Amino acid sequence: MSLFDSEIWIQLMTLIGEVTFFFILGMVLAAIALAIIAAASITRGKFYLPRILIPGMVLLEGLVKAFCKLLGLDDKDLITFFITLRNTMNTKAFSETPIEQRAVFLPQCLRSAQCPAHLTPEGLKCRNCGRCSVGENAEWLEKLGYRVFIVPGSTFIKRMVKKYHPRAIIGVGCLMEVKDGIDMSDRIGIIAIGVVNVKDGCVETIADWTAVRDTALLGIKPPSGSVDFHGPAE
Repeated sequence: MSLFDSEIWIQLMTLIGEVTFFFILGMVLAAIALAIIAAASITRGKFYLPRILIPGMVLLEGLVKAFCKLLGLDDKDLITFFITLRNTMNTKAFSETPIEQRAVFLPQCLRSAQCPAHLTPEGLKCRNCGRCSVGENAEWLEKLGYRVFIVPGSTFIKRMVKKYHPRAIIGVGCLMEVKDGIDMSDRIGIIAIGVVNVKDGCVETIADWTAVRDTALLGIKPPSGSVDFHGPAE
């Protein structure tokens, strides 16, 4: 290699190093800014720059989480904020989606430990036995026109989405399940609103049924003569 070639190579490596340095610096500064915006939004109960926060937090989630921890926020605070932010951003599009193009996904952990339902290729088929609140709520949702699925995991969700092609879904579950479901829906172009359980665990969890019903009614009128569901979440 000639001296001229060596100088070009050194200049090229120097340029690559400088670009890499400024790229990493830019990512760090952006993550710090996003963490500050998220922290301010959480502490003040108001969304600041949501259209910047959403893509930024998706792209730089790990870094944003790290800086949020330095600001005194734990993962639960940040994930809850993320879900609330995405729900707010998706509400208009969800409301405009026809009811026949919506679906609800409920986790099987909501059912009673004595649940007599059996698993099918489309999830659990509720027998509305009265041992838990799933039956009456699933029936109410179906009367509105929703497809309701009681599923044991994300594999079933993907299968039902592929089969029925809903444009909008309501996902119910624990904090991380809801967050992951919203992420998955965003990747495949589905409008999603998440409702976090009021009681987590592996069995006999409790959904926030009031929030589920309120979400289900977005953009539509409640059925005439329907029961007042704005009582206790259970």
